[in-house]
Amino acid sequence: MLFGRTKKNPIKLADKGAVEWKYTTCGYCSTGCSIEVGLNKDGKAVSSRGVGDADVNRGKLCIKGIFEHELFESSGRGRVPLMRERTHETFRQANWDEALNKTVSEIQRIQDQYGRDAFSIVSTGQIMTEEFYTLGKLARGVIGTNNYDGNTTLCMASAVSGYKRSFGSDGPPGCYEDFEHTDCLLAIGSNLPEQHPIIYWRMREAREKRHFPLIVVDPRVTMLAQNADMHLPIRPGTDLALLNSLAYVILEEGLQDEDYIRAHTEDFDSFHATVQDYDPLTASKICGIDEDTIRNVARLYAKAPSAMTIWTMGINQSTHGSDGVVAINNLNLVTGNIGKPGGTSLSITGQCNAMGTREWSSCSGLPGYRALEKQQDRKEIAEFWGIDEDFFPDKRGMFMTDILPAIETGQIKGLWLIATNPMTSMPNTARIRKTLEKLEFLVVQDAYADVETNEYSHVFLPAAVWAEKEGVFTNTERRVNLIRNVMPPFGESKPDFWIFNQMAKRIERDKKPNFPETTEQAFEEMKTLSKGRLLDLSGMSYDKIEQQRGLQWPCRDGDETGAQRLYSDGVFQYPGGKAKLIALPFVDNNERPDDEYPFWLNTGRVVEHFHTRTRTGKLGNQNKFSPTPYMEMNPDAAAEFGVEHSQYARLVSRRGDAIVLVQCTQRVPRDMIFVPFHYHECVNRVSLGLLDPHSRQPAYKQCAVRVEPIEDQQAAAAMNLAARAY
Repeated sequence: MLFGRTKKNPIKLADKGAVEWKYTTCGYCSTGCSIEVGLNKDGKAVSSRGVGDADVNRGKLCIKGIFEHELFESSGRGRVPLMRERTHETFRQANWDEALNKTVSEIQRIQDQYGRDAFSIVSTGQIMTEEFYTLGKLARGVIGTNNYDGNTTLCMASAVSGYKRSFGSDGPPGCYEDFEHTDCLLAIGSNLPEQHPIIYWRMREAREKRHFPLIVVDPRVTMLAQNADMHLPIRPGTDLALLNSLAYVILEEGLQDEDYIRAHTEDFDSFHATVQDYDPLTASKICGIDEDTIRNVARLYAKAPSAMTIWTMGINQSTHGSDGVVAINNLNLVTGNIGKPGGTSLSITGQCNAMGTREWSSCSGLPGYRALEKQQDRKEIAEFWGIDEDFFPDKRGMFMTDILPAIETGQIKGLWLIATNPMTSMPNTARIRKTLEKLEFLVVQDAYADVETNEYSHVFLPAAVWAEKEGVFTNTERRVNLIRNVMPPFGESKPDFWIFNQMAKRIERDKKPNFPETTEQAFEEMKTLSKGRLLDLSGMSYDKIEQQRGLQWPCRDGDETGAQRLYSDGVFQYPGGKAKLIALPFVDNNERPDDEYPFWLNTGRVVEHFHTRTRTGKLGNQNKFSPTPYMEMNPDAAAEFGVEHSQYARLVSRRGDAIVLVQCTQRVPRDMIFVPFHYHECVNRVSLGLLDPHSRQPAYKQCAVRVEPIEDQQAAAAMNLAARAY
């Protein structure tokens, strides 16, 4: 509507003086958007824009991508290596030789004194895949520690575990194009508009064309729930009971795909017997969803020609996370919705290259989805790297969430953290603080010197950020895309790839693998190791990836496009080629609300920020829209407990407390509090460290808290401000 005007005012974009545009891939979430960074005549990054002919984002970017060029010179960047003997001392500047030599000498001292596994490494989902491969080679083939993991344990471990249990291998079987073919979409614990806005746009565009039903399962009225045809406000931590009940209805009413079950699955009888205990009436008493709704959703899903399920942290970050993923896979297997257009179980990954670390970092195994437990896999990699096979352990070591408690018990004496920030990301912050203080040696490798965990380090290695280096990322739909070097590294910072290579040169071993000098050479090694396997990259090259704006694996030698979906032939990665239908009884082991702590605590993202806010907290356009932590609280609950809208209150659990701004809203039920997880000294001061038994992923979204009013609001505001890192 023009409101009386006769002509539209054209949209004018500010001219930021960009004279050259360089292709790269966004370094935030797992969507994998192709972007171009604009440089002015002085070579300074002044703008970012989406790439129009890229299939993933089709020219669009979210607010984080639009301002991503500001990261190159954002505050807090690490300019030079730093060193100190004790953590309470002031850092002194060092050169790279000093810092690397010190790190290597401390690794060797700790291993000589306490054993190889007394030194541990925890990496990230935010470096290049070639860097993951090189770090894995360094950790497994040179340093030799078995206590090596990534921070993806905090976000995607349950998805990985669930895929392996159901299909015999990790790897999301679907793709974004499935939105354009599906006839029913079930979203569980996923809030796409704020978590992955571009994927949400893809889904919404497809839904506007085809009008398929959208069913959202979430305890909170999220933005996605507001746009759904059906919203199921589930009781936290009870997804398994709901999914078992959906399967019950499908089998009871004969809506299953008998031919698919018979041809492509095994263990149906035990699965069928277990779900008989989860009739809708029984399940409703557990999960809080009425039995008629359960039946309606089951019928909608099973009767749709194609149906798909997506999920994110609402499933993964639970004591039942891995079981929840398996139950989603069960639902799709019994309805024949795996490997076909519009039919899939699609985990929406969190970090930009969480897939890359799963595939190539060797955290949980060996490169290319090889397992330490398989003698043939150990032999293949040992021969390729030119080392002794017995240098490898025959099973994986500790997960990240087990490494940190092992520091408390004295099993781990040294730790190398790479682009991860446990002081903000791990549950029970007070415990993590005490844990880090126990280390004999901590080295932090990060693009930012002011990252909270660096307060406890002995050596800081400044790493290049994102497009200051070159390599590939793999996104949620297994699409490998290219990051070109847009800017030289900031100050004296170095690409992680260079740091790993330099470390390898300094560590003495009788037999050492060869370490290529360039990421492209490392990628060629990965292509060789992947050939003929599920994640085949042999048909890819850097130039081809850039030309195609990303290629999905498997992409075999001679293949020009790659494969959109896995298991389209119905052949899975278990011996015999069949997927497993797994019987999953529900066991409630959550910390539940009680009289002393009457609220569920739920956590999640906001669209402006990414993970621990290390990057987005320093960018004005991100921070001004979401500058401080807040908690959503039901107005009736707020009135009962004497808490007012837009005032500060104290959030308290059995582990700690935090000062948080109250936002009264009907988006949360009477017995729930919601807090974004991005802020230091906030929600993870109170969160619970219970772990999923299969994935070892923390249950960030299920614990009990209370809310206390604060009389002195001015003092509370000062405490809230002081708790923010920036």
